[in-house]
Amino acid sequence: MVARPDRLAEKREQQGDTQESFAKTAGGGANTTADADIAGHVRKSQQEWLRVRHAASNHGCQLSELAAWLYPPGQRAPGGHVLTGPGWLLDEPVALDSVHLTFSDAGHPTPGLGPTDHVLPLTSRGDRYSSYSRAVRDLVRPRLLENRRSYRLLDVSTDNGLALTFGTTTFFEVFDIKEYLSHEFKAAWLAARGPAPDWADLPLRASIGDPFDPERLLMSPGISTLTIRKDNCGEHRFMMHQRDGRAVADGGGMCTVMPSGEFQPSSLAESDLHNDFSLWRNIMREYSEEFLGNPEHDGAGARSIDYAREEPFRSFEQARAGGRFRLWHYGLVMDALTLGVSQRTVAVIDGDVFDRLFSGLVAVNDEGLVVGEAGRTGFPFTGEAIDRLERRLSASSLTLLRMAWRDRQLLLQD
Repeated sequence: MVARPDRLAEKREQQGDTQESFAKTAGGGANTTADADIAGHVRKSQQEWLRVRHAASNHGCQLSELAAWLYPPGQRAPGGHVLTGPGWLLDEPVALDSVHLTFSDAGHPTPGLGPTDHVLPLTSRGDRYSSYSRAVRDLVRPRLLENRRSYRLLDVSTDNGLALTFGTTTFFEVFDIKEYLSHEFKAAWLAARGPAPDWADLPLRASIGDPFDPERLLMSPGISTLTIRKDNCGEHRFMMHQRDGRAVADGGGMCTVMPSGEFQPSSLAESDLHNDFSLWRNIMREYSEEFLGNPEHDGAGARSIDYAREEPFRSFEQARAGGRFRLWHYGLVMDALTLGVSQRTVAVIDGDVFDRLFSGLVAVNDEGLVVGEAGRTGFPFTGEAIDRLERRLSASSLTLLRMAWRDRQLLLQD
């Protein structure tokens, strides 16, 4: 008799077929027929889960665009690649310091989703994994997968400029929801053999309703920064990052703007929850980690950072105070495949300052490769270069590049 997956946990209790008992059955020899059936179900479940998960490897941008077209035109950002909520995306960028942040210590209910068994594989014991992050840890084994405290988006207001209110969540809480939604979409897309899935095949996504309501969807908007090296001769270049699927838990294989990272405190210290509640400090740490390869600034530190005295932060601060390291904020966008939210920012750094700050620029960091063309780091900041990169880019990076090219005169102050 073949055991049904939803009966595996009960069958395990009845027969005592844990991993240890498998080895002891018949004196450590052959498994029973029931044990073999369970092992076969586990193997098939995990293989199918991995097949669906890896579906985006060569179709990431395509799937994001298909997911975006599930939503009405008014919820899609220019170009149709990503989504944006009411007032989320600004008509033109504003100075980073003009974005008003508020931190809320008040407790807020954590929104959830419906049943997720259809997007989770079986464990080696034959029962269902309890979360997507646990399945990724066991079956994908990326080098970087840590559960850290993150800032949770609670409100977006544009009544008096862009204002964002945050509380707290954890990386895994948000990661699980994004991956459930992505996996469900990819499975439906594979089953349909190409066309966009129907809402009827996406019960988790449909259960959310308004995806821009923080009370309906848990959001932790990381910060992705397009870095432009401004050249005196007009040969401006922008930096790109090829994410390594063996190292990162999401976005593997895609090209993204850099630096990019979660909006998180720099350490586990309680004081840093407020000390690091700063877009600029978060962006500085990402530059330190992704451009200079400093692992101690990746958000898992055991001590607070002295931004005024420690390098490279002291030099970053000086360059910015001198007006030669300028930052802009475009607002927020949502990846349509995962419904993950991110803040879109741009940094314009004068060429000689860039070369001095990043004289130790690494070619490889913990998350992937720093890429370029024509034997140089980065890409020419031109419309043609953006067009050539289009199919390699994540949907949200493509949207940011298109907006920055549109607004190049403002950003570069030419």
